[in-house]
Amino acid sequence: MKYYSTNKESPIVDFKEATIKGQAPDKGLYFPEVIPQVDKELINKIESTSNEEIAFRVIKPYVGNTIDDESLFQIVSETVNFPIPLVEVNDKISSLELFHGPTLAFKDVGARFMSRCLGHFLSQNTESSIKRNVTVLVATSGDTGGAVANGFYDVEGVDVIILYPSGKVSPVQEKQLTTLGKNIKALEVQGTFDDCQQMVKQAFTDKDIKEKLFLTSANSINVARWLPQQFYYFFAYKQWKEKNNPPVISVPSGNFGNICAGILAMQSGLPIKHFIAACNANDIVSEYLDSEKLIPRQSVTTLSNAMDVGNPSNFVRILEIFHHQFPELKSKLSSYSISDKETMKTIAEVYQKENYILDPHGAVGYLSLQRYLNDNPNEKGIFLETAHPVKFPEAVEKATGHFISIPDSLLPIMKKDKFSIVIPADYSALKDFLLNKS
Repeated sequence: MKYYSTNKESPIVDFKEATIKGQAPDKGLYFPEVIPQVDKELINKIESTSNEEIAFRVIKPYVGNTIDDESLFQIVSETVNFPIPLVEVNDKISSLELFHGPTLAFKDVGARFMSRCLGHFLSQNTESSIKRNVTVLVATSGDTGGAVANGFYDVEGVDVIILYPSGKVSPVQEKQLTTLGKNIKALEVQGTFDDCQQMVKQAFTDKDIKEKLFLTSANSINVARWLPQQFYYFFAYKQWKEKNNPPVISVPSGNFGNICAGILAMQSGLPIKHFIAACNANDIVSEYLDSEKLIPRQSVTTLSNAMDVGNPSNFVRILEIFHHQFPELKSKLSSYSISDKETMKTIAEVYQKENYILDPHGAVGYLSLQRYLNDNPNEKGIFLETAHPVKFPEAVEKATGHFISIPDSLLPIMKKDKFSIVIPADYSALKDFLLNKS
């Protein structure tokens, strides 16, 4: 498989080079030259196929010959070695729980896959261009930071620098990305996620930085973080009882990497009827589907903080999947914008009626799906529950009146001291840190 830049002004690369570079030199995102079609036998026999085998067969065409089959199978086995259950909430709606990994968030799959791919490439590398340490530079609006920190912790030859918006991530999220130490450094930016993301993008095009550091990204702009998110949707279909009536799937959407991977899976042959981009007040995609005009704007802070993105990077990949044909895109994708008030009300009502605890992101996904099903009563669907409710205790406990206990796996982290370096939302501050970090 070869990858081109969405800006069409960079050389074609393979999976290895796309993973190591992260972003294309022309500031575009790497995209596969073709969308491989899934073997129909896999779909027909998916219930009796292991998750490891599903993941291997889905990702193999994208990886090509850059990783040998034995190593790739080991990588995907370590990537998906925790439960991803589909839980029935009521007779119309099910929840795909993506929070059973080590950092209790859906980002674990992509971060684990990418860290292992990068580690493999570094260990196999004989090219002088990658002799020095690789610096993984990543911006996070919530869960990416913790998942990347966990996935890359103590990986030889890799330094990780995480930018996060001060005061705009939950206490659990902040602990997960500021307490590990060793090769993980957290920069607490006095601004928004969009500021963090813009600073990261600028670093990738800075000649001074590129002369000193070998940079790559662990955001979903990186193909090795983005592509394995397809696994969720295959695992969901594996557990879906009504194979003759494929599900509608509602995805809490911020930077649009997750839903983009799902749409890619659908276009490769996975039976999914329709996608819903479940948005909070940061709803430029909802507006785009109404007006055909994509107008980025400054993000606003909400309860579902991981979705507080005013200029979603991965939406360009969704446009690429549909060849920038708006009618076709709109036939496969709907979007709803859910307010904080509606989010809290949904958490409370679902807990009271269904005895199911949603986190704020899951609540946005649930209510968006419910609205779609109200207009399409013959359909049934799945929403993605992307983070454990314990990451948002204040909102969840206020809505439900139910105390959310911290899982045993998190207790050691919560007792550790936070260590971050506070910097202004100014690229010069990041550049100064990068040039003087060693």
